[in-house]
Amino acid sequence: MKHNALIAILLSLALVACSSEAPETATTEQAPAPDEAVVETTAEATLEDAEDDAKPEMVEESAGEQDAQTNDQPVILAQADTATAGTDWKFTEGQHFIRMTPTQPTLGGADKIEVAEFFWYGCAHCYTFEPHINRWAANKPANTRFIHIPATWNPLVKLHAQLYYTEEVLVKSGMISDPAGFRTAVFREYHERGNRLTSESSIQSLFGRFGVSPEDFASTWKSFEVAQKLSVAEDLARRYSISGVPTIVVNGKYRSGAGEAGSYPALLEVIDELIERETVR
Repeated sequence: MKHNALIAILLSLALVACSSEAPETATTEQAPAPDEAVVETTAEATLEDAEDDAKPEMVEESAGEQDAQTNDQPVILAQADTATAGTDWKFTEGQHFIRMTPTQPTLGGADKIEVAEFFWYGCAHCYTFEPHINRWAANKPANTRFIHIPATWNPLVKLHAQLYYTEEVLVKSGMISDPAGFRTAVFREYHERGNRLTSESSIQSLFGRFGVSPEDFASTWKSFEVAQKLSVAEDLARRYSISGVPTIVVNGKYRSGAGEAGSYPALLEVIDELIERETVR
């Protein structure tokens, strides 16, 4: 019995997300692979102040609910899903997922159901979850949009969020031709090579390995577009009450993680069911 209890405790610990209480800098450093030097000088990211009237538009209600609302309009509480009330669902609200009331904004339009993963490159659980969510995303329903949103809860995590949005802009512009390979490289740099990517120079060196010139990196890193994306990510994390990663949010309405679902495979099942709930309502 003691042996079984110990196993259960270890399994539960393995599913705990990286929380917002994570240290701002790594307390121990592993030596990087010998073929490249790693710059480890700690530096906070410097961002231009975002202007309110230029902030990217977010849809205030999920698909099919209501037209987009502006932030200065009164908050409207989400109504019960009467269309799905009699359905025999596998997963339970309050146990396997949380229903957010009122429904919160999404990044994309109401034409698709949005599945967002909040993550941090330095989170070991996000690294473990990565192949699971990638396989799911490769076969996601046609009516679904999958996006990543980086956590921003302290200077180091925000630096990595700036890395992510710099990556996103450079991928969109065609300067990074292998986005999946780049994303994998960032995770491996942190978790396998011991490069914590704590400075702009160490991050620029990583981009350079993928053919991005120092000039293109610098202009994108400090761009207004990246600063705006960071501002929106912070706002969504606050609205969604994100306190740990990886966390999944479906259509600005449902929030879940492996801790609630019970395992990573079960979390993918929860995502599928929540998409179905949104589809049939």
